[in-house]
Amino acid sequence: MSLNLEQYVSEFSAQNINGEHLLQLDGSKLKALGMTSSQDRAIIKKKLKEMKASLEKARKAQEKMEKQREKLRKKEQEQLQRKLKKTDKSTPDATEGTNEQ
Repeated sequence: MSLNLEQYVSEFSAQNINGEHLLQLDGSKLKALGMTSSQDRAIIKKKLKEMKASLEKARKAQEKMEKQREKLRKKEQEQLQRKLKKTDKSTPDATEGTNEQ
């Protein structure tokens, strides 16, 4: 509707074309849905291309964020392990004191 193509809304709805299906449409599928105007198909294809690029950019950003989180988790885990090792080395073993007595 934002592309001024509301004449196709009823056919898209009747065919259960949702966002996921929409991204799979190409020129021939659009034509089969009753979009006879090549200009209208061109508008939709251009918008779909933009949407796919935007989705890909968002997916990459999400992956980058997940990698950063994983890196941070590993770093925190390593620091915790180092602290535990230092604590183990600095505290005398309780059994050593009792054996000497």
